[in-house]
Amino acid sequence: MATTPKDYARALQSLARFPLLDALYGRRSRRFGRGMEIPDGPLAYRSKEEPKALSEIERALLIAAGAGLSGWNLGIPHTPSGTADTGCNYTVRPIGRTFPSGAAAQGSELLITDDSGSYITRFRDLDPDAIREYQGADDLERLLAIVRDNTVKLSEARVELPREFPHVSAHNRWVANRPGTSLFIPVGDQVESLFNQLWIRSGEGVLVVDPRDKRVLGKPDRLIRAGVLYEDRKVPLPVIEGASRTSVAAELSIAAYNIHLLEQAIGLGGWLFSGLNVNALLGASAEQGIPGFGFRFARNPAWLQPNPVGLDGLFEPLVPPYVRDMQEAAERFATRKFGPNGNHEPWRPGPFRDNAGVKARIERYDTAFVDYLGSLAQDIWDTYGKFPATQPSVGIAVYTQAQHIDLEFYDTFYAEGAYLPTHAEHSEVWD
Repeated sequence: MATTPKDYARALQSLARFPLLDALYGRRSRRFGRGMEIPDGPLAYRSKEEPKALSEIERALLIAAGAGLSGWNLGIPHTPSGTADTGCNYTVRPIGRTFPSGAAAQGSELLITDDSGSYITRFRDLDPDAIREYQGADDLERLLAIVRDNTVKLSEARVELPREFPHVSAHNRWVANRPGTSLFIPVGDQVESLFNQLWIRSGEGVLVVDPRDKRVLGKPDRLIRAGVLYEDRKVPLPVIEGASRTSVAAELSIAAYNIHLLEQAIGLGGWLFSGLNVNALLGASAEQGIPGFGFRFARNPAWLQPNPVGLDGLFEPLVPPYVRDMQEAAERFATRKFGPNGNHEPWRPGPFRDNAGVKARIERYDTAFVDYLGSLAQDIWDTYGKFPATQPSVGIAVYTQAQHIDLEFYDTFYAEGAYLPTHAEHSEVWD
């Protein structure tokens, strides 16, 4: 696989000058790639070209679009919730990325699989020095080096799923994850997102209730007496978990869309889709000889399907076995915000002219609040056997495939304009 185009400068200039509006309005789902075949129907066609994998630089560019850092996030400037004249403490991480994340949780990563193997990125917990380095990456080569340094190879093999029910939807079997293609799958931390939702709602005085028996979850009495929580502000747990899931799904979908937009600029085919069995993709069917990406799963006869828990050593949400219990999870989540290396520590660098002054005025929650959050999370865990109760601990929304398109297929069946000049010139510019 070639690392760089023969005319590197021309390729980078072509990419840098590609207009955003052309990407937005020229975006199409161009599914038919080199080496593919549609066996029957009005568009039946067998490619005369051999499958052609993405080059290392093409793959790295798409990773940067779908998972990369872009400096510091700017935080949430104000909330009337909490103590007067203090700063908003909702943000979880300091990083800014190429896509938005609810309350800057920024807990997602990117899974990648293609002919060269399978990978996961590790951007979400980079330290401030790494963020500064990324922010100073004013040339593409340095940027791509940082992408390579923070992409971990999981396997030498492509993740494969049987092309049959229930693993791959019928309309995707001829095209999805074929030789020569690269599959990019944003993956989100639903545990952390829910912790932040509970943190925010509790800061507004909300009590969380189990809708099945109307029971208030956790141990809120101390905070009710202190006037922090209010008995007339009750919200069902699934409502909060649904908001968390919507936030994470939006984050992951925008990350996938960024990759799709960059495909237009590079001149690659591809599209956003679902239709793959997400649990099998992550590794739920390993015992049936389908290893997926190797994620750990928890099982319970009461559940409709197994729950993805995490990827050992690489993507570990704050649930057992990665924590002792949910009280420890709450404490570690609070430390992520306010601990010695936390996001809101005054000594940490950030986006403000006066970082120390701004961060020193961010509201800190006391031990009683963190203890309550732990009791709430533990009650959810004890009641439902998982956290979140109604959502998977690891979330996937849509994903993006990239491949070199077969121009002859589009010339044969489609009117002029079915692909962009970047597709027509791709081999000349990027090979």
